[in-house]
Amino acid sequence: MQDLSTQLIHHPYRAPSGFSGVNVPVHRASTVTFSSVAALRQRDWKHKNGYTYGLHGTPTTFTLEERIATLEGGRFCTLVPSGLAAVALVNMAFLQAGDELLIPDNAYGPNKTLAEHEMQAWGISHRYYDPMDPDDLRQKISAKTRLVWLEAPGSITLEFPDLPALIAVIKSHALANPKGIVSVLDNTWGAGLAFNAFALGVDVSVQALTKYPSGGADVLMGSVVTQDEALHHQVHFCNMRVGYGVAGNDVEAVLRGLASMTLRYRAQDASTRALSLWMKGQSAVAEVRHPALPGSPGHATWLRDCTGAACLFSVIFKPDIKQAQVDLFCDSLQLFKLGYSWAGPMSLCVPYDIQSMRQQAWPYPGGLVRFSVGLESASDLQADLTQALAKIAA
Repeated sequence: MQDLSTQLIHHPYRAPSGFSGVNVPVHRASTVTFSSVAALRQRDWKHKNGYTYGLHGTPTTFTLEERIATLEGGRFCTLVPSGLAAVALVNMAFLQAGDELLIPDNAYGPNKTLAEHEMQAWGISHRYYDPMDPDDLRQKISAKTRLVWLEAPGSITLEFPDLPALIAVIKSHALANPKGIVSVLDNTWGAGLAFNAFALGVDVSVQALTKYPSGGADVLMGSVVTQDEALHHQVHFCNMRVGYGVAGNDVEAVLRGLASMTLRYRAQDASTRALSLWMKGQSAVAEVRHPALPGSPGHATWLRDCTGAACLFSVIFKPDIKQAQVDLFCDSLQLFKLGYSWAGPMSLCVPYDIQSMRQQAWPYPGGLVRFSVGLESASDLQADLTQALAKIAA
C-alpha cells in the first residue's frame, strides 16, 4: 500500500462536473499535467484550445481575456501584470533597433520615460508630437517610424485629440511604408465604454485594468487587445518569451469588477461632470479641464466621438495662488485622499508640475491638481472642496 503522503498527492477522487455558479472558478497553476506523451506534444496553447503551462493561460485567464476583448470591440486579448507592462510589451513586440516610435507630448509619463531609457538603450529612437495638431504628427512621421502611440484624453491635462484625424495621418504614411506603422491607443480612460477604439481605426488598444475594470484600487493588471490575428500573435508570442503572467486571484477580482463596471463608470461620470462644472465657478480657479466640459480643449471632438467620460478632472489655479497654497488646499481635503491612480471607490487628488513633464511650453503659471472622483456622494465631495478652498482664501 502506498504511503499516506503519496496518496494525498495522487488521490484518485475527481469532483463531478456540472457545478455552475455565478462567478468563474479560480484556476491557479504553474504545472499542467497531460494524459500521455502524445497529448503533451499535440497540445496547442496559441489559439486557446488547450493548456500547457500556467504562463500560457488557464480557464480563468482565458475567460477574462475574452471578456476584455468583447468590452473593447476587439477579437484577441493578452493579459499582463500592469498597465505599464502592457505599454512595454507593445513596444517590445513591434519595435527593433533602428526603428522610431512617436508619442504624444501629453502621454502617460512612464510611457515617455520608458522610451527615454530602455527603448533608447536598445537602439529605438523616439519623438514627441502635439496630439492636438494632426499636421504636427504628419511632419514628425519618418521612414523609420514603426509605432505611433495615441492617448485620449491626454494624461493629467486631459486634452481630447481628434483620433480619427490622427489615425488617418498614420494610415496614409503606413501605406507608403513597406514595413507599415502600427497605431496603439492607451484606452484606459475610455475603458471600452466611452468610445470604440477599433471603430475609429486603431490597430491595438491598451488598458490598465487596474483602473475601471478592477474598480477596487487593489489589483494591478493590464491588457493588449487587437482585431488582427497577425498583430495579436506578435504581442502574444512576445509575451510568452518575456514571461509575463497574472495571478488567478487578481484575474478573479477583475472578473468580479467587470460586472459593475458600466454602473460605476456612469455614476463617476455624472459626479465628475457636476464637480468640474462647480469648480469652474470658484474664484481661485483659472481653468478646469474635463473633456465633457464646454471650453475644455478638444470638447467638440469628445462630443462627436464619445458617449461618456471618466472620473478625472484637473483644476488650474490662478497665478496669484502660490504653490504653497495649492499644497495647503490638497492637504486640507478630507475625502479626497492624496494618491496616484484613479477609478477606485475613493476619491483622490495629486498636484503636478506640468512644465517638468512636457516638451511643449505650458502656458499656465498657476498650479495644477488632478482629481479622481470616487463613489462617494457628490454633495459630500463638493463640501470637502469648499472647506479646502476656504483654507487657501484665508
